[in-house]
Amino acid sequence: MLRRAATICVAVLLTAAGCASAEPPPRPPVVHVSPAFDTKRARPDQGLVVSAKGGTLSQVLAYVSGVPVRGTLDPTRTTWRSSWTLKPGAEYTVTVKAAGAEGPSTVTMGRFRTRQAARSFGLAATTPQPGETVGIGMPVILDFDTPIRDKAAVERALEVRAEPPAEGAWRWIDDTRAVYRPRRFWRPRQQVTVTAHLAGIRLAPGVYGVSDQTFAFTVGRAQTSAIDTRTHQMTVRRDGRVVQRMAISAGMATTREYTTTSGVHLTMDKGNPVRMISPGRSEGDPDYYDVMIDHAVRISDSGEYVHAKDNVWAQGRANVSHGCVNARPDQAAWFYDTSLRGDPVTITGTDRRLEWDNGWGFWQLSWEQWLRGSALRSAPPLP
Repeated sequence: MLRRAATICVAVLLTAAGCASAEPPPRPPVVHVSPAFDTKRARPDQGLVVSAKGGTLSQVLAYVSGVPVRGTLDPTRTTWRSSWTLKPGAEYTVTVKAAGAEGPSTVTMGRFRTRQAARSFGLAATTPQPGETVGIGMPVILDFDTPIRDKAAVERALEVRAEPPAEGAWRWIDDTRAVYRPRRFWRPRQQVTVTAHLAGIRLAPGVYGVSDQTFAFTVGRAQTSAIDTRTHQMTVRRDGRVVQRMAISAGMATTREYTTTSGVHLTMDKGNPVRMISPGRSEGDPDYYDVMIDHAVRISDSGEYVHAKDNVWAQGRANVSHGCVNARPDQAAWFYDTSLRGDPVTITGTDRRLEWDNGWGFWQLSWEQWLRGSALRSAPPLP
């Protein structure tokens, strides 16, 4: 009887000990969403951030007006951030799934609204035009309708996608213009898409971008021109093959104004005809002119064109122009017809250097110099 009672006591003690050592069930992960659900006036410039504690994020679905919100997950799979800022005055819906390490998962759903913009800013103009086919040296030029103070925030929102990929960078010309240039010339027939993710970018209290803008363009064949003012010759190559040789006459170089600039120019626009008037002179002044010029392709902002001129006696022999490059009318017409905006035209042989900000002289800067104008990728000062 005593032995049996002792056995029962031991069994009770073992049962009690087993209950005391049992671990609590694992808890599901905790999900945090910022802006918080049901917020009515969230700041668009803060973006959307989702995190998980005690687990990992297995799915984040966010939408605005039925459009998915792009975002990225960090390497630990515990934090997801929207790729861009949020659209002002919009409702966002969010669904999050988080998986526990050894326990149940969590599903969280909700919505929030962003605050309205009291004032807005955006793009006033873009270059190239949407759908345009351009030359291999073509820059991307964005003009804003408001001076940009926080250039880093805006530059961070500018996306250039090339197929195949190409390295490039933005440079700020002034407070309202940003220019993108690839490190090297575009590849022939490359496809390029530019998106300014301005919706939600905050310039000042209440001042936001309210919409994104996207445009695409195509790089055409690789046409380059080389002009030697000493030999008075111009050679045009297309995809590496010589397609035209032209006798030319360049600036007479009696003054700086009449000296053709040396350097890498880009074709900017063209007209047939173009009215050319001598700068800084009035009718009756020496060297005054007011003429209509055929088949003129502009290559700088200082009045330089490649154009037609019926002075074949000088072409190939002497430089007699006011700074432009002129060629035989039929060859100038050919160049006019075959030029795309952004075709490189490299001129050598004069002592006047093309300034990098004269027209589209952006290729006058080295890559390191170009980066110094970026708000995000500034290179250290050159020695």
